Amino acid sequence: MSTVQGRLRIAVQKSGRLADRSLDLIRDAGLKWVKGHNDLLYRVENYPIDLLRVRDDDIPTFVADGVCDLGIVGENVLEEGRNGGANASIVMPLGFGRCTLKIATPPTLAYDGPASLDGLRIATSYPKILRRFLDERGVKADIVVMRGAVEVAPRLKLAAAICDLVSTGATLEANGLGAKDTVLESQAVLIQSPVAPEPALQHLLDSVIERMSGVVSSQGAKYVMLNAPRSALDQITAILPGAGSPTVMPLMGRDDAVAVHAVCQEAVFWETLEKLKAAGASAILVLPIEKMM
Repeated sequence: MSTVQGRLRIAVQKSGRLADRSLDLIRDAGLKWVKGHNDLLYRVENYPIDLLRVRDDDIPTFVADGVCDLGIVGENVLEEGRNGGANASIVMPLGFGRCTLKIATPPTLAYDGPASLDGLRIATSYPKILRRFLDERGVKADIVVMRGAVEVAPRLKLAAAICDLVSTGATLEANGLGAKDTVLESQAVLIQSPVAPEPALQHLLDSVIERMSGVVSSQGAKYVMLNAPRSALDQITAILPGAGSPTVMPLMGRDDAVAVHAVCQEAVFWETLEKLKAAGASAILVLPIEKMM
């Protein structure tokens, strides 16, 4: 069980690209956190929960060992930290912190797939993920481990190619590199310890996970309300993006039209509204969703 009696612990990144978004998610899930006496530990006022703020590459270990019950970390960090023992499991993707781990090469290297790397040196901060990628494709290459500034390795003749995280590609372009094969698609994920919490805290743990799931489900979702002719109901339902089965209700005093309410999990663009109107919909309203369970 968790190392702190009577309290759950959630590990989050102390600083970096996931830090603020992780705290926002926890707050949106109804956990009112406050800073403690030091920057390592934040306490939740309304529940027996502590937020442990640590280095991102420590989070998988803390969660796997039961020091923390839950953690928010990038998939890239989680996969690189996996070992042969017990590991934290992914509860759900969180939809933020998206990036891609890619092979990148200079224009002087004729690249025609991973086999082009055979016998070469590749610089990366993710040697385990890269080695698995290469082994699965039968590529024998030397891996040069770097903890920062990986993109300069070809220019310094340390390696012929690199494997690094790419968000916009601007850093690669500035160093004369071009992105090639994708090694891993990554985003922030919620992870859970294989060590069970105290029985009295299991319900709270389940509640936190359910709340976070509700927050994630509502991100980008819209609540759409409109009036529609009964004759065009199937066509209008098909236009609504990611709506599933909408709620259909009769309109007072009208037998030929209905009100349609739908939760759309996909983006609702102006073009969507124009298609709905052309199909006969009227009084179309699109509202944001704050929470959803």
